[in-house]
Amino acid sequence: MIITFFRRELAEYKLLLQRVPPMMFTILVLSVVCMNLLANKELVRTSWIALDSGYTLSWIPFLVMDCICKVYGGRAATRISVLALAMNLAVFAVFKLVMLTPGSWGEYYATGLSEVNDSLNRTIGGSSWIVLGSAFAMFVASVVNSVVNVSVARLLRSDNYRAFAARSFASTLVSQFTDNLVFATVVSIPLFGWNIRQALVCSLTCAIVELLLEVCFSGIGYKLAKNMERDAHLPQE
Repeated sequence: MIITFFRRELAEYKLLLQRVPPMMFTILVLSVVCMNLLANKELVRTSWIALDSGYTLSWIPFLVMDCICKVYGGRAATRISVLALAMNLAVFAVFKLVMLTPGSWGEYYATGLSEVNDSLNRTIGGSSWIVLGSAFAMFVASVVNSVVNVSVARLLRSDNYRAFAARSFASTLVSQFTDNLVFATVVSIPLFGWNIRQALVCSLTCAIVELLLEVCFSGIGYKLAKNMERDAHLPQE
């Protein structure tokens, strides 16, 4: 039964990767990898919100998933996000191994400080628990994003930009809140000493910021989705 399951999933993934434009998948993977690297740098910190630089890119995977969800459905969007997360974990594993080598970073030779080299190793190598927590949070959020997106789509009768925006904005707000809250629950509360109130407030405010970023680029996302729909109906060579 397990072998049959993996064979069926492999076949589904092969078909999905043939349909999803390579550029869309590339953008998805790069945004997931880069936002986890940028998360090491603080962007904003006030008494009511804390944002790392990863939030500048975190809206991109959800916009891509919304495009895929519109064309190929929620299950396809979830599958493609799982593959992107798996590739992100593979990249992290490679980084972790490379950080164990005795070589030095270029910045070390510019400063002559071993602390600089050690800091870069810790930053690029990252914390395994934080990376795994982020991957788990995004997996849950991806499922939520697909479910909400498809559910809202069933309530709409039109197939225009407003309909795309309605399903996209609703799913992004709920899934980004879920992503932030799950991450805060498994990482920020046990590791950084956050309380429930901080986790809820930060999760909601960050989700609103991410939603606003997606709103700014939703027109581009709609055009990409329409191009994907057009290409999906073209005869295969």
